Amino acid sequence: MKKILPPTHFYIYLIISIILHYTVPIIQIFNYPYYLIGFLFFIIGTGLNIWADQLLKKQKTTVKPNEKPTALIETGAFKISRNPMYLGMAVILFGAGFILGSIISFIGVVLFVATMEIAFIPMEEKNLSKQFGKEFGDYKNKVRRWL
Repeated sequence: MKKILPPTHFYIYLIISIILHYTVPIIQIFNYPYYLIGFLFFIIGTGLNIWADQLLKKQKTTVKPNEKPTALIETGAFKISRNPMYLGMAVILFGAGFILGSIISFIGVVLFVATMEIAFIPMEEKNLSKQFGKEFGDYKNKVRRWL
């Protein structure tokens, strides 16, 4: 059986956030014009994902968390976060919560971060540590996991 990859989790949690907002709208906290700030989060999150993806492609290493990495990237978006693509997806989900405006609509970002922390990041960091040893350890000590 194939493992569900992070982008699929992202879309599932985005859909869950939208559905819950419209079916169980617990306390509306953002209304016009404040919810428009969410679009800024969309732009930032999307930009971060594209930036990180381009860096991975440039180094010809995998973007898939279950595959063996061939390069340790410490520049660009990876200088800000060890997981800039997950951070970008979380920022987009946060933006969606802002746009929808209800407290329940932020559930997607919480579920996404928890899923990445439990199901993906430990495996990725184990692979990176196995592949790059001390170099990854030094990088891990310099750059935070999320921000």
